[in-house]
Formats: sequence, C-alpha cells, structure tokens
Amino acid sequence: MNAPTSPAAAEKPPVELDVEAQISKLVEQEIPKPPPRVENDVERIRSSVTRLASNSIDGLEGLTSELQELQKFLKSEVERVQSEIESALAGIKIIIEAIAPWRTPVSPTPPTSARVVRSGPAANVK
Repeated sequence: MNAPTSPAAAEKPPVELDVEAQISKLVEQEIPKPPPRVENDVERIRSSVTRLASNSIDGLEGLTSELQELQKFLKSEVERVQSEIESALAGIKIIIEAIAPWRTPVSPTPPTSARVVRSGPAANVK
C-alpha cells in the first residue's frame, strides 16, 4: 500500500511517511470548506439583493417619469393662468377707458349775471 515509488521516497523511513500523511490529513481537516448550505445562502442573498435593487431602481424610474409629467402639466397650467390674467387685465383696461370720461367732472358753467334776490328779514343786511 505505502510502497515508495521514487528513489527519494524509498530512502525515507516509514515513520516519516506516516507523519507526513498525518500532517496532510490535519491540514485538510483544518482548512474549512464552506458547506453547500452556506454557498446556497450566499447565492440566495445575492439574488435577493439584486431583485430588491432592481425593484427600487424601477420604482425610482417610475417616480422620475411621473415627476416629469407633473412638471409639464404645471408649466402648461402656469401659461394658461398667465394668459387668463393678461386677458382679464386687458378687459379691465377697456372698462377703465370706457368709464374714464364719466369720472372727470364736467366744468361748471359760470353763473349768469342775474342778480340773486334774497327775501326775508336778512335781505336788507349787507
């Protein structure tokens, strides 16, 4: 079984060969090999993280597109409201121009040279 196959191995005493075999066994035992369960867990965690990150990215892209649509809507509403305000101001200006002649007082006509006649007891007092 443990027959030496090389001349160097033939020179070693059987005790050294047995010690080397035991050391090899101990080294193999000391190196922990990850059990298949851990490898499965790592792969499962990795796929979960990938799936969650993908879902989060998809959600953020959806929110971004909704925000862009909302921004477009708000811009169009601002333009619409500004247009309505400008129309209202133009209407007010027309109304003010139409009313303006009515607001200016008509210049009073100078009194005629007719004499004011007073009557009563104070009529004779100057």
